[in-house]
Amino acid sequence: MNQPTTFDFSFPNGRLRIRVLTAQIVRLRWTASEFAPRRSWAVTRPDEEFAALPVQRGEDAETIWLDTGAFRLIIAKADGRLRCVDANGRTFCADAIAPDPAQAVQWIRKQEPGECFYGFGERSGCTLERSGRRWVNWTRDPAHPHGPDVDPMYIAIPVYLAVRPGLAYGIYFNNTFQSEFDLQHELVCFEAKDGELDCYLFYGPRPAQVLQGLSEVLGRMAPPPRWALGYHQSRWSYGDADEVRHLALEFRARRIPCDVIHLDIDHMDGYRDFTWDKQNFPNPKGLLAQLRAWGFRVVTIVDAGVKIDEHYSVFRHGMERNVFIRQANGELAHGYVWPDDAAFCDYLRPEVRAWWAERVRQWAQTGVAGMWCDMNEPVIFDRPFSQGGGGIGTLPLDAQQGTPRERTTHAEGHNLFGLGMARATWEGLAAARPDETPFVLTRSAFAGIQRWSAAWMGDNDSWWEHLEMSLPQLMNMGLSGVPFVGVDIGGFGNNASPELFARWMQIGALYPFCRGHSSAGTQPHEPWAFGPEVEAICRAALELRYQLLPYLQGLFNEASQTGAPVFRPLLYEFPDDPVTYSLHDEVMLGPALLAAPILRPGQQARAVYLPEGEWIDWWSGEVLRGGQHILAQAPLARMPLYQRADQALPLGPLIQYTDELSA
Repeated sequence: MNQPTTFDFSFPNGRLRIRVLTAQIVRLRWTASEFAPRRSWAVTRPDEEFAALPVQRGEDAETIWLDTGAFRLIIAKADGRLRCVDANGRTFCADAIAPDPAQAVQWIRKQEPGECFYGFGERSGCTLERSGRRWVNWTRDPAHPHGPDVDPMYIAIPVYLAVRPGLAYGIYFNNTFQSEFDLQHELVCFEAKDGELDCYLFYGPRPAQVLQGLSEVLGRMAPPPRWALGYHQSRWSYGDADEVRHLALEFRARRIPCDVIHLDIDHMDGYRDFTWDKQNFPNPKGLLAQLRAWGFRVVTIVDAGVKIDEHYSVFRHGMERNVFIRQANGELAHGYVWPDDAAFCDYLRPEVRAWWAERVRQWAQTGVAGMWCDMNEPVIFDRPFSQGGGGIGTLPLDAQQGTPRERTTHAEGHNLFGLGMARATWEGLAAARPDETPFVLTRSAFAGIQRWSAAWMGDNDSWWEHLEMSLPQLMNMGLSGVPFVGVDIGGFGNNASPELFARWMQIGALYPFCRGHSSAGTQPHEPWAFGPEVEAICRAALELRYQLLPYLQGLFNEASQTGAPVFRPLLYEFPDDPVTYSLHDEVMLGPALLAAPILRPGQQARAVYLPEGEWIDWWSGEVLRGGQHILAQAPLARMPLYQRADQALPLGPLIQYTDELSA
């Protein structure tokens, strides 16, 4: 077993342990007494897997310094205050005050001049740079509909990236309790409800190097199956087999590319997981086989709450195996969700994940291609759904979770519920089809979710503000280590206008995860539902996506090897250009393609910033000089789109579904 280079220091306010894992990755831990045994459900690579490194150590009257070979850590002898310095002598990640682990799980550091902050997982708002706000790390179903100022959201990832010209670093806080980042006062304050002050520091100096280091610790995604990169169509709900068949035939008749149909909660028998409504879906195997012959895969939803019903085999077997979370007094922890009273699996226990995975493996025998994990914050209604219940809470925070060796409470396990459910689902699909990478989609997640699932940003609305918000949301998710992300194209709630839907599909066709989804009670949101003009726009946008599949596959392969985001802010490619630091309304698809979507109703032109170099207008072929703003014309049928002149962009043939590539 390797032993990473480790330094221990004692101060009046506590102990500091520094582990140099690589020249660019350092783990920092503070404690008032003894360090807790290693416990991390997010970190995929234990410290012991890193080899010892030659680290230079020196000191003077007031400080001790450690030189990793890439940067220097300087520790104040008096109180343990930490300061990092790059090769050019520039300070970064410097303590504002000394950590005091005896008082609180809190770390307060300075914001350096010109420093900008990104990542923080899923956040609302129409800005790319995230300073000036307080961000809470606690998975929950926010009020719906929600505006751009709501926080927290469905996904909690305590990761940030700090950038200024010539320097970038990142932080992952290895703490799963409810926590917050406060960036309101020219400081960066991290504070958690409980646990240990434990973080990983990733030095660049380029953002790409930070993301590579982050993915080395939190893990990397496997390249998804090719069909999962196609267009996904969903609604709450396509109510019966005939409606699903009609939907599929409409796509093929109208020559609109599509690979996947999602079935929401109404395919189930009384919202019971792993069941079919026998009246509306009398022959699921036959239906899925027929759809498969037409080039469609089917993804079915599965909810976090398992219906409490002694006649329901999944619940009965789960009780026999003691897989459900229990309260502090030993009684079953339960609450109201879609099937009314429900129990919740304790995914922190390996045997429970194996139990759930077996349910998934059996379910996949029907022909289901992938799984969609929902309501897994987990959320609990205030009263039965049958009586109009809505999401307001979660499980008791003192409910017991974990193995006997690593027993904890839901206060520590809450943020991990979605991660554990996605992992168990992934493992079940992997067992069912060992020759194919599983496709799992999740609403709730924690750091490291990229190993197990794609993620979408939950229940958005058919508002221009939510279209605009989708860009910084997805770009910052990529900078948080999660490449396979998307939002519901067209908006989930309310009714999209034809113009909004057209504009949303133009950029949505470039989302890493590309799905149209809409709520019960709204008007149809299929691509043909808005008239011939919008249908033609949607067809062209999805045809472009399918032609870009070779390029997209290459980007996902890169993500699997380096942790690079697929949907990138311009600063990722041009980190020395401060103009890019606040650009929330432009995006890079990989290194080669720049999109500038239209985000306002009635807009027919917009300003576009082209960074240094030469750029080719996708529609006209005109070569444009970078390092300037241009005025781009944008009639309804056209989104401004530019190819970087020095970057290759492989294209494939025009197809209707991905299996045509191997036919």
